Amino acid sequence: MKAKITVLGGDGIGPEVTGEAVRVLEAVAARYAHEFEFVEALIGGAAIDASGSPLPPRTIDACRSSDAVLLGAVGGPKWSDPSARVRPEQGLLELRRVLGLFANLRPVRTQAEMLEASPLKPEVIAGADIMVVRELTGGIYFGRKTRTAHEAEDVCSYTTTEIERVTRVAGRLAMGRRKHIVSVDKANVLETSRLWRTVVERVLAEEYPEVQLEHMLVDAAAMHLLRRPTSFDVLLTENMFGDILTDEASMLVGSLGLLPSASLGDTSVGLYEPIHGSAPDIAGRGIANPCGTILSAAMLLRHSLSLETEATAVENAVSAALAAGLRTADIAGPGTAAVGSRAAGDAVISRILS
Repeated sequence: MKAKITVLGGDGIGPEVTGEAVRVLEAVAARYAHEFEFVEALIGGAAIDASGSPLPPRTIDACRSSDAVLLGAVGGPKWSDPSARVRPEQGLLELRRVLGLFANLRPVRTQAEMLEASPLKPEVIAGADIMVVRELTGGIYFGRKTRTAHEAEDVCSYTTTEIERVTRVAGRLAMGRRKHIVSVDKANVLETSRLWRTVVERVLAEEYPEVQLEHMLVDAAAMHLLRRPTSFDVLLTENMFGDILTDEASMLVGSLGLLPSASLGDTSVGLYEPIHGSAPDIAGRGIANPCGTILSAAMLLRHSLSLETEATAVENAVSAALAAGLRTADIAGPGTAAVGSRAAGDAVISRILS
């Protein structure tokens, strides 16, 4: 097949890890006789430096005309002034809005060969397989914001439509898994969470009656993710809670650098990115772990291009490389030699092409 993919390297280690993911996608194209066209564009701090905007019109046009978008990371200390009117993260939030992306999928799965990379006990995390579904367009990140010299306000709001559509995504995913959803909220305190709970119950009862629903307060969820992670199947939650909980869940597998994500809407054009940040402290050194970005490329193949065989091949290649001892600096234990980003990409590519 032919497909156009916009690549937004972004800031920090973003261009390094997306570069390895593009090489993997090129290997997939060669192995399975596809034609992938890659178009590079600016976002975040790099875009601010070049144009004054974190999401220039050219980037928006490129993303809208593509079959999928692959993103590295945005942000860094250079643009971190809290009083600045223009910040890198605004570009990512606006891109999600422009593309109509409302559901963020973040799979968290441990594998036997990597249990030692986690700070948690192997017997606790072995077999964990969680799909986090995070709502992307509502909540406190998109609410009204005001600030004076002595007071600031961030408004958290949700509509029934926003909650309904992300609940349907979670329901469809749960039907293909263990048919169990844990919906995370703060309904003992927040009115938005009470609405969230009511809508989630109704949608699942009417449209996915086979799915078992369990409500859990966010503080309890944070505890149980570390205490009994294997009890979770699909975890459904709102924007900010999902952002925080998935960073916590990265410790199940040992590193933020291993976790991918997909942001989806009503069309096939999705946004795919690792869950880690721009890591400016290691940018340019060639040591960043590209596996999360490579696995995000696998999700791109699956969700935007409907290439399930190819997506599985990439995931299997990453797993095989890790099982064979591939370790970048973030997951290398004491006395273990760490490889750089390029060598990690090579290890995955060789397994795809073999």
